[in-house]
This record gives sequence, C-alpha cells and structure tokens, in this order.
Amino acid sequence: MYPLQRNNKASLNSKTSPGFFKVLKAVFGALIGVQSEQQRQHDFSDKNPIPYIITAIVFTLIFVFTLLFIVSWVLS
Repeated sequence: MYPLQRNNKASLNSKTSPGFFKVLKAVFGALIGVQSEQQRQHDFSDKNPIPYIITAIVFTLIFVFTLLFIVSWVLS
C-alpha cells in the first residue's frame, strides 16, 4: 500500500503549480547555463510556462539595468 501512496503524492505534486524557489532556481540555472538536461526536461514538463517567462524577463531586466549602472558609474 505504501507505493500507491507515493504514486498518488507524486501525481498530486505534478498537478500543482511550481513553487517560487523552484522557478527561481530553474530560470537562474538556465540563464547562466549550468542546468542539467534532467532538470530542463522536468521544467518543461510543467503545464504552465507563465511563471518561468515572467521570472526570466525580470532577471533579464535586472541584469541589463545592472550593466547600465556599472558602465555609467565607471565612465563618470
């Protein structure tokens, strides 16, 4: 009976939305290029890509504005 409980729990977790830290870890790993193939496949198995897209856009904007700040600071 224990394996059935574990399978039910795994199926429940796959239907819920990904957690904040899971999305953060996935996007950060993908942006710097250190994400494993297994992790990438797990991320693409999620039904809703919106949290990943929004987080990637936010990270990219933070990166660009950080670079702009550093360049303007160095050149001043």
